[in-house]
Amino acid sequence: MRWTKRREAFHAILEGDDCIFPASVWDPLSARMAEDLGFEAGMFAGSVASLAVLGAPDLVVLTLSEFAEQAGRIGRAAELPLIVDADHGYGNALNVGRTIEELEIAGVAALTIEDTELPQPFGTVGATRLLSVEELAGKIGAALAARRDPGLAIVGRTAATSVTGIEDAILRARACRAAGADALFFTGITTREEVAMIDAALDGPFILGGGGIADAGRGFLAAHGVRVCLQGHLPIRAAVQAAWDALRALRDGTPPGDLDGIASEELMKRLMRDADHRERMRAFLMPKA
Repeated sequence: MRWTKRREAFHAILEGDDCIFPASVWDPLSARMAEDLGFEAGMFAGSVASLAVLGAPDLVVLTLSEFAEQAGRIGRAAELPLIVDADHGYGNALNVGRTIEELEIAGVAALTIEDTELPQPFGTVGATRLLSVEELAGKIGAALAARRDPGLAIVGRTAATSVTGIEDAILRARACRAAGADALFFTGITTREEVAMIDAALDGPFILGGGGIADAGRGFLAAHGVRVCLQGHLPIRAAVQAAWDALRALRDGTPPGDLDGIASEELMKRLMRDADHRERMRAFLMPKA
């Protein structure tokens, strides 16, 4: 039931008239921060997952099980709908089916399947290669076939805008829509003109990521069918910088009581849901009168 409500909430976003900016999250605490601050949804990206779980760059060295487990931890901690970046589905179309099964069980509200050829093939370092339109459509079809809960949104994602151009991106998105995708995700969109082009050529809803297009404003994006627009993944970078500064200050001899930017005890207890835990302790670990 928890997953159903979150998936219904995300579909309401896709079917609505507004554009949301989801929170970039990577663990239970960041997800709870997003929830408490009123974000409508969270985004768990592949690059962020690789950094948070492995401390590695976004080279698809993270496994499906590691990704799904972290997504499950996030979903267990916070009630906001979670969009996840399932990359290429961790293999061919058969692997995509397995990816859908694992992430559906993990409780995500939506996931993207993209057309980038991953992991990086031998001899192509530095070049972004795309799957054929036929293989991309097949992967979307495999995702839909593996889905058990129709509330789970399957999103077709293309990187073609910055590789082969906007016209090819529209062609690929159209194939995803024909295969049954619930929404279309474009990376590399950087101008209002490109947003207008995809709106004129395709039926939304659209999700946009990268390129700073969020600066176009919610009103403009919403009017052109964009229902979700990413703002990048700055929160984890801010967290890394804050931890680095605190550790460096301590290493350099700064007394703990003199550190700046430390979360208050009140905030820590709120994010840990301390009151809920203590209530359960009183209810179940104390002798009955």
